[in-house]
Amino acid sequence: MSILIKNVFLPEDCGYGDGSVNVLIDGAVIGKITKDEIKADEVIDGRGHLLIPGFYNTHCHSAMTALRGYADDLPLGPWLFGKILPAEEHLTAKVVRSASELAIAEMIRGGVVSFSDMYFFMDETARAAIDSGIKLNIARGYTSDDNTAPENDFRFDETVELIRNFHGAADGRIKVDMCIHGEYTNADRAMRRVAEYAVDNGLGLQIHVSETTDEHKGAIERRGMTPMQYFESIGALKAGLCAAHCVKVSDEDIALMAKYGVSASHNPTSNMKLGSGLMPIRKMLDAGVNVSLGTDGAASNNNLDLLKEMQFAALIHKGFHENPTEITARECFKIATENGARAQGRANCGRLAEGCRADLALIDTDALNNIPLYDTYSALAYSVRSTDVRMTAVDGKILYLDGEFKTLDIEKIKYDAKRTLKNFFI
Repeated sequence: MSILIKNVFLPEDCGYGDGSVNVLIDGAVIGKITKDEIKADEVIDGRGHLLIPGFYNTHCHSAMTALRGYADDLPLGPWLFGKILPAEEHLTAKVVRSASELAIAEMIRGGVVSFSDMYFFMDETARAAIDSGIKLNIARGYTSDDNTAPENDFRFDETVELIRNFHGAADGRIKVDMCIHGEYTNADRAMRRVAEYAVDNGLGLQIHVSETTDEHKGAIERRGMTPMQYFESIGALKAGLCAAHCVKVSDEDIALMAKYGVSASHNPTSNMKLGSGLMPIRKMLDAGVNVSLGTDGAASNNNLDLLKEMQFAALIHKGFHENPTEITARECFKIATENGARAQGRANCGRLAEGCRADLALIDTDALNNIPLYDTYSALAYSVRSTDVRMTAVDGKILYLDGEFKTLDIEKIKYDAKRTLKNFFI
C-alpha cells in the first residue's frame, strides 16, 4: 500500500530545497520525495505541517509506568534499593503487559517510533510492541551475585529464550539485546559470560554505566578501574553497546567509547530528578561518541515524552555551563533521531531520504506555539509540544493520526491500567 503525504515541509538541510514537497511512502520505505504530483492509495494533507524522522528512545523501562509517581524526591540509592526493588518483587506478567501497553501508547502519541527496554517479563513487553506496530530493542534485566552458578542461572536462560522467540520478530521490528544491569549489581563471572555471549552472537548490549558518583567511585574501589574500563577488560565494549547515563565517565572512558563505537544514552530528566548529575555531552560529541537520547522509566522521569527530553537536553547544558552555544538545536534533533537509530543497530532508519524506512512523525507547525517559524530545528528544540504530533508511522504503517490510535484500543488500555497498576505491590 502506498501513502502520500502532500504539501509538507521538511527540516532544513534535507536536500530538497525550500517550500513544500510530496513524500510517497511505498510499503515500509520512503519511496519518493519530490515537488511533482504523485498518486497513491491514501493521501494525507500535510499543509502547514513538518515531516520529520520519528524519535528513538534508547533507554527505557516501559513497565515502570506502573510505578509512576510512587517514589519521588529521593536519591538513587534509597530510591532503588529502598523503594523500587522491593516493589518490583510483586511484578506479574499481567502488570508488565498493562504497564507496557500504557507506555507504548504514550510514546507513539509523542512521535516515538522505536524504544530500547530492559526489565522483567519481557516477553509481555515484546508482544505489546508487536501488537502496537512500534519498534523495540528488548533486553531481560540481568543481575547476579557470587553465588550465581552458570548451570543454575535462570536470568541468563530467560534471555536466551527471549532471543529464540523474539529476535527479528515482526519483520525485524523486534531486536533482542543482552543486558548487564550494572557493574555494581553483578558478579564478575556472570558479566563476562553475558559479554562473551553478546559478542559471539552479534547481539546488542544494554548497560547502566557511571550513573552516579557512588557507582563510579565504587567500581574504582572494588576493581581498581572505572565501570567503563572494567567493561572493556571483559570484552563488553566489543558488543554493540549502548551505555545508559554516563554521567560520571572520565576523559579516558570517553576515549574508550569513541574507540569501540559505544553509544551513550543521555537521560537528562531522570539524572536531574535523582540528583545524579549531568552527562559531559560536549566532550562526548567532540570525541565522536554516538550520543542518543532516553527517558529512563516513568518512576524516575514520570513521563516518556522524548520530545520534552530533547528540549530539556537542549537547555540544561547551556544553563549548567553558562554557555548558550554548548549544544545546538540541530545537534539535539540528530541525537533524538538518527543517533538513536544507530544506537539500536537499525540501518536505513532515523533519516528522511528515499530508500530509508518510513519511520515518521508529522508535526503541526500551525499551532499557536509554533508561529512564526524561522527555523525548524529551533522550533523542535524549543517550542514544539508533543501535543503537536499529528501522525506517527513505523515502517510505513500509520500507528497514530489526528488523535486516533490505529493499532491500539486506547480506552481499554487506560481502563486496564487503572485497574491493574495502582497499588499492585501493596
